[in-house]
Amino acid sequence: MLRTAPCFAALAGLAGAALHFAGALKSTQVVAALPFDITLLALLALLGLLPLLLLGRGWCLAPEIGPPLAGCGLLWAWWVVASAWSPWRDGVADRLPEIVLAGPLMLVLGLLLGSDPTARRVFALAAIWLGVFVAASIAWGLATDAVVLGGQVGADPSRVRVQYQVAGLAIACAAGLVALRATAAQGWRRVFWLGVLAGLGMGVLLPGGRAAFLQLGATVALGPALRWVLLGRVGPALAWLCLVGLGGGAALGVLLLDPGRAENLATLERLFRPDGGQDSARDILWSQAWRLGGFAGLGPGGFPPSIGVGQDRGLHPHNHAIEALVEGGAIGLLLWCLTFGGALLMALRRLPRVAPERAASIMALTLPVAMTAMVSTDLGNRMVWLALGLALSLAVEARDV
Repeated sequence: MLRTAPCFAALAGLAGAALHFAGALKSTQVVAALPFDITLLALLALLGLLPLLLLGRGWCLAPEIGPPLAGCGLLWAWWVVASAWSPWRDGVADRLPEIVLAGPLMLVLGLLLGSDPTARRVFALAAIWLGVFVAASIAWGLATDAVVLGGQVGADPSRVRVQYQVAGLAIACAAGLVALRATAAQGWRRVFWLGVLAGLGMGVLLPGGRAAFLQLGATVALGPALRWVLLGRVGPALAWLCLVGLGGGAALGVLLLDPGRAENLATLERLFRPDGGQDSARDILWSQAWRLGGFAGLGPGGFPPSIGVGQDRGLHPHNHAIEALVEGGAIGLLLWCLTFGGALLMALRRLPRVAPERAASIMALTLPVAMTAMVSTDLGNRMVWLALGLALSLAVEARDV
């Protein structure tokens, strides 16, 4: 059984990556044409593999993981209590299971995938090529007029809808992992990975996600720098940060020299349009959420009807912390800080105690999701909970027994 455990771990890592980036994969023509739901398939495969993955493993948890795990439990319990006074009963039935049922499951999956060495390596490798596949598919779809950026689901049956937030997120995660490989490789391998990185950099300009553009830049810069710092090499870390900043700025400047071509890149068009890329709707949502939070909050799904927009789930506050405040009140925000803030502090404390490559890979997979959570998505998003599990996995060790 011990000999076959790495095989199960590898398959679990592959299924975990497919589950994590399923939303981005559905933005590609190939996956959109499948007669089944890739999310459900990946989840079922992963659930079937996990018992096999656990065989022959001993799991050691560091004490630092205690506070954020306690915060998770209290946060989920409080959301169940807060559902008692939500003004949107259908919203409770829709959102609460995603938070208190899917959330714990995704957290456990992230913990296991991030702590098992084989599963973690395969997860990262799969994330790279899934990101490349998404970027290439969107580029081809735009060239052949086979995809539409954003829009309502099913509004244009002849073209595939690109969910630009999650598509850009997948590309950003892939780019961060590729940057780690490029800076660790030598010779032609380095040239190859730098070429892949350049392709992903162009790919993130296609879907239209401004956050993904910033996520890619931050992850590509900080991932290798973190690894070098943990190795005690501050000089290369600083040099890489400068190189990414100068190189990225120069490449962006070259693109902007041709305004016509820049306008065809949805991300640049949204970022540099006359209104400065400001999203006034998000500002309004944030201000309203801060005003309505109170001590106990509005309950799950209580925000849209409370601001007079009906039962529209899409009009959530677009910020994890603010949503925790408006739905759970001051208590909810405190528990959110204990959970996610505690996870951040735990990760920072654990970074010097794990292998530098492991720490940098986990950061590349979690930083883009964390940035997305602060400008988009909601508390029921499975990617956030799985990413939280990956971050907490820095305090978990999987050992053969």
